[in-house]
Amino acid sequence: MLVQGWMTTDMITVDEDTSMMKASIIMKEKKIRCLPVVNEKGELVGIVSDRDLRDAAPSKATTLDVYELNYLLSSIKIKDLMTTNIVYVKPDETVEFAAILMLENKISSLPVINNKGSLIGIITQTDIFKVLINIAGVYTGGIQFAFSLEDRPGSLREAADAIRAHGGRIISILSTRETAEEARRNVYIRSSNLPEDELRALVKDLEEQFVVLYTSQDLLEEVENRRVRVP
Repeated sequence: MLVQGWMTTDMITVDEDTSMMKASIIMKEKKIRCLPVVNEKGELVGIVSDRDLRDAAPSKATTLDVYELNYLLSSIKIKDLMTTNIVYVKPDETVEFAAILMLENKISSLPVINNKGSLIGIITQTDIFKVLINIAGVYTGGIQFAFSLEDRPGSLREAADAIRAHGGRIISILSTRETAEEARRNVYIRSSNLPEDELRALVKDLEEQFVVLYTSQDLLEEVENRRVRVP
C-alpha cells in the first residue's frame, strides 16, 4: 500500500513566527502531535512536535507568576523550537517504508513531499495502525491461526484449504521468514468466525496436520471494555 492512499491531506500548518503558546493550543484542540512549519511560499521549512514544546516549556518549579509565564510562552517562536533536519516520505513510497523511517528515527509522523519538494500531506503512526488493521482484516474476521510451515511451494495452500474445509472463510494471509526456523516460514491466516464446535474440530484437525503456533480469537465487542477505570 502506498503512502498517498493513507496520508492526511487536510493539514494544519503554522508559520515560523507562530508562538509556542498558539502552537500548543492548536495541538491540544486538534488532538495532533506535530505541526508542519511552512514559509510564506508554502514550502516546508521545519516541523515541531509536542515533545519539542514540552522540552521548551518552563519547569513546574518556575518562580514566574502567571502573567510572566504567559508572556514568555507567547514570545517564544516556533522557529526557535522546530526541527529543520526533516525526515520525509514520498507519496509513491510504501507505507511499510514510512514505518521504517519512523522506527529508525524514533518519530511519530512524517511529512509527505512530492517530486517538486512541496508539502502535500502527512502520515502518522495512527495511519500506520489503520493500514495494519486493514491488511489483517481484523474487523472482518476474528480468528487467527499461526503456523510454522515448511518453506516449500503449496504448504500455505494446504493450511488454507484445511481451514476452508471446516467452513472458514479466509480473510487475510501474512507470512514471514524473519522469525521462522531455518527452511520454514511463519504464516498467519485470519478466518471468519466459526461456531464453537466447528472451531474445536478445526483446531484439532490443524494440530494433527501442521505445526500450529497458536490459535487466537479476537473479541471486538470487548474493545469498549478494555479500559482501566481508576476510582
